[in-house]
Amino acid sequence: MTTDARSRYLDLLMGCLTREVFLDQEVRNIDLARWPGGDDIRSILKEQGWRLVEPSGDPAVRSVGNDWPPTAETMAGTARLRNTLDCCRKVIEDDVPGDFMETGVWRGGNTILMRAVLAAYDDADRQVWVADSFEGLPAGDGDRFPADDGIDFSVFPQLAVSADDVRANFARYDLLDERVRFLEGWFADTLPTAPIQQLSVLRLDGDLYQSTIEALDALYPKLAVGGYVIVDDYGAWESCREAVTDYRRDHGIDDEIIPVDWTGAYWRRTR
Repeated sequence: MTTDARSRYLDLLMGCLTREVFLDQEVRNIDLARWPGGDDIRSILKEQGWRLVEPSGDPAVRSVGNDWPPTAETMAGTARLRNTLDCCRKVIEDDVPGDFMETGVWRGGNTILMRAVLAAYDDADRQVWVADSFEGLPAGDGDRFPADDGIDFSVFPQLAVSADDVRANFARYDLLDERVRFLEGWFADTLPTAPIQQLSVLRLDGDLYQSTIEALDALYPKLAVGGYVIVDDYGAWESCREAVTDYRRDHGIDDEIIPVDWTGAYWRRTR
C-alpha cells in the first residue's frame, strides 16, 4: 500500500469509527408531543409506530469524544483516535518490538484501528490484545482503593458491550482474524497471567483507580523501551489520574506526560 493510500484508508476508517463522516444522518428520538398538530394526529402516528427525530451529532463535540454516540465503535473522538494511530505508526517506523493492546475497549474502536494499522503497514508479526470485562465497569471498591470510593459506573448499561458484539465490529471492517486476541474478564483475573510477551503500545481506558493500577502493574513491565502508554481518562477522572501518578512515582518514571485533548494523555517509555 502506498503512503498516500495508507493515509487515506486510515483517515477514512477513523471517520467511520467515530461516525463523524455520517453525522448528518445521526438522529435521536424526541417526544411525539412536539409534533405539530392535534392530539388525534399524534395518536395515529403513535399507533402506527412513527417516531419523531432530530439531528443529534455535533462535530465539535464528537471530534474530542465528549458524547456517547449511538452507533459509533468508539466514543474517544478523532483527536484520541489520531493519537492511537500516531503511536502505533511510530513504533512500526522505529522498529520498536511488541504487540498493541487496549484495556477497556467498549465497542472496540481503538483496537479496530490498531489492527487496521498493522494491515496498512503490512506488519505480519504483531498482535492486537482486546481486554475487557465485556460486562461494563464494576462499582468502585472504596475499601481497597479509596480513590474509587463513591464511584459506580456499573449503573450505566451503555458501557456493557459483549465480546461477540465487539468481534462483529471487527468483522464489519474485515479486520477480525487470529491476530486479534480477546482477554475476557475482570483485569485482576486476566491481565497478570495473559500470554503477552511484549507490548509497544498500551492504551488504558478503565476510568477507575483499580482498573488503571491493575493494568499498569500487570502490563507496564512488558512495555518495550520506545513504546507508548496512552491513558484515555487522565484528564476526566481524578481516580484514574491518581493511579497513574502513584504508579509512576513508585517506579521512578519521569517521562513527560503529553496531553492529547481535554482528557487523553500519553508518554513514551525512555528507559
